[in-house]
Amino acid sequence: MDFTIGCTLRYQVEAPTPFVFNLEAARLPRQRIVSETLTTSPDLGQPDRFDAPESGNRFIRYVVPAGEFQIDYRAQIALDPLMLDPTGVTEIPGGSLPMEVLTYLNASRYCQSDRLNRFANRQFGGGGPTGHQRVTAICNWIRDNVDYQAGTSDALTSAYDTLGDRAGVCRDFAHLAITLCRAVGIPARYISAYAWQLSPPDFHAVFEAFLHGPGGGAWYLFDPTRMAALDGLVRIGAGRDAADVAFCSIYGGAQAQPPSVWINGPTPNPIRTTQAVSTQAP
Repeated sequence: MDFTIGCTLRYQVEAPTPFVFNLEAARLPRQRIVSETLTTSPDLGQPDRFDAPESGNRFIRYVVPAGEFQIDYRAQIALDPLMLDPTGVTEIPGGSLPMEVLTYLNASRYCQSDRLNRFANRQFGGGGPTGHQRVTAICNWIRDNVDYQAGTSDALTSAYDTLGDRAGVCRDFAHLAITLCRAVGIPARYISAYAWQLSPPDFHAVFEAFLHGPGGGAWYLFDPTRMAALDGLVRIGAGRDAADVAFCSIYGGAQAQPPSVWINGPTPNPIRTTQAVSTQAP
């Protein structure tokens, strides 16, 4: 499936300031970048670039002069998501997990799995479903018990806060799901994405759980908000939580305008599939 994606970000900058962006589509085995452009106004030339080896996140840095600043990104993406029967996607015992995914079992800044261990194991442990179905049960519980409500959280809100407040936005839903997965022994990580069918359009937060399918271990996508089609998610970045994948980090004084984000997809539209979906190999 082919998608066109893009965003426009605008800022009023007080003094020369470093900006680090993570807004370009990731390069993945099942997510191919056909074409892309990146422009700025004023024209600042080529940015400093860094592709994180552990995640593939594509970071770019500009030192922006004082005044108005705009950055525009456009890309055409070919998605070929792996679709599997979720009943055949199972968990991997901790002793058999690849070493590189073990960090995604640990508590992090916004995902205090150590503080929610007792709740998670009472609610989702024991004789309940396992594997992909257990992660789906976690998503279902969040969707049924946490209200999606703008303005109920901020940049300091953690998964522990969201469980207590029972309200939040996509970022909070993802953090809570990641936390509960880690607490029951399933590696999970935060994903930022362009999301087909998301209304209103914006950068979207979902998550991936590391599970075992027919081809071996891989990361599988989940959206506890149920607001976007899993087979219409164009991944940007992956991290322990939102702190690792901010679409913009500003190291100085600047005022941001609301971002303009868009994605156009195929006809017929992707559906909210009940299958297990991965953009990873195989």
